[in-house]
Amino acid sequence: MQPIILASTSPRRQEILKELGIPFTVVTPQYEELPVDGMNAAQLAEYHAMKKVESVIRTNMNITASWVLGADTLIHINSSIFGKPSSRDEAKEMLMYLSGNTHEVITALCLFDAGTQYISTKTSISRVTMIDLDEAQVEKYLDSGEWQGAAGSYKIQGLASCFISSISGSFSGIVGLPIHELYVTLREHGYDFVV
Repeated sequence: MQPIILASTSPRRQEILKELGIPFTVVTPQYEELPVDGMNAAQLAEYHAMKKVESVIRTNMNITASWVLGADTLIHINSSIFGKPSSRDEAKEMLMYLSGNTHEVITALCLFDAGTQYISTKTSISRVTMIDLDEAQVEKYLDSGEWQGAAGSYKIQGLASCFISSISGSFSGIVGLPIHELYVTLREHGYDFVV
């Protein structure tokens, strides 16, 4: 298989690619995820994923790999969109808001095919229900540090799994890289995948 450039420093995305046996190198995108007016959560996640890929292409004009993959995960509940918290206080606010509610986890991926100069995107939307949390539970979770760098301030594959009563959709999408959508996208581009 040809190597892919992963436009993400997410350890979770790297783990998924390793599990699938897809060779990759990591290039940190030079892009800041900021809100964009007039976009819903799915459109915003797709936009961020595409901008991460574009930033890697733009800053690495001598790319030797034929593929660049980016992804972005957001949390959507009611009219609120949560990305990664910038502080412990913000993480606490997010978790208290998610407590006892069902929210959407939206992960968009973007693949650039250097051979065709074509960029395609796909989006996974899953629903996650969190139990009622009291302040002591949230504070203890925050003490773990697991909230850092996680959309919505939690990682479903870690300690926060104790707080999740149900999910509907793609577990890998909730983690940060939806495997089915990735598989479909790679096959559409003719990537030589083992399955």
